[in-house]
Amino acid sequence: LPTVFSTPSFFAMSSEPSLKDVFANKIPVWQKEIKDVKQTYGDKILGTCTVEQAYGGMRSVKSMVYETSLLDPVEGIRFRGLTIPECQKRLPKAKGGDEPLPEALLWLLLTGEVPTQGQTQALIDDMNKRAPLPEWIEQTVLNFPKDLHPMTQFSMAILACQRESHFAAAYQKGMKKTEYWVHTYEDMLTCIARLPRIAGLPI
Repeated sequence: LPTVFSTPSFFAMSSEPSLKDVFANKIPVWQKEIKDVKQTYGDKILGTCTVEQAYGGMRSVKSMVYETSLLDPVEGIRFRGLTIPECQKRLPKAKGGDEPLPEALLWLLLTGEVPTQGQTQALIDDMNKRAPLPEWIEQTVLNFPKDLHPMTQFSMAILACQRESHFAAAYQKGMKKTEYWVHTYEDMLTCIARLPRIAGLPI
């Protein structure tokens, strides 16, 4: 697979396609699939909704396309079609570990594919490079009132990261809509990578 929109400063050299490469190559396929489905079935009715369902939180109402997971009342949850036992069996694990690495599950959710051990390690290395927080954000969090709710502090720290947003910077420069995903992807991975550090700051 060709390298598309690669980011050399974040990705380690590898002969295997990175998460961003795989994701980039899937986007046009997914776009065509969605376009075909809408053209073929756009006027079809998915179901009905009763007043009771509307008041009850739209339970069992088919009203949104959501592909990353499916919660079945009998089988339980599936991630991209895989049950939890299947994920435990197929996804890469840490050396000596019995459970899938979270980075491997992230890869599965984003692409629908099971990554190799090498691809998983490359993603781990990438996220470790993204993880450090700017000093000013750490100091901001440390200066919060001690009686401020932890989730409020957590949310405010995440929002503060917007100052370094790839998407915000590119948007101000007038990027094309076809490039939205590129910068959203960068912000998404950086945000996820920083969460443990944000959560681990003393409060």
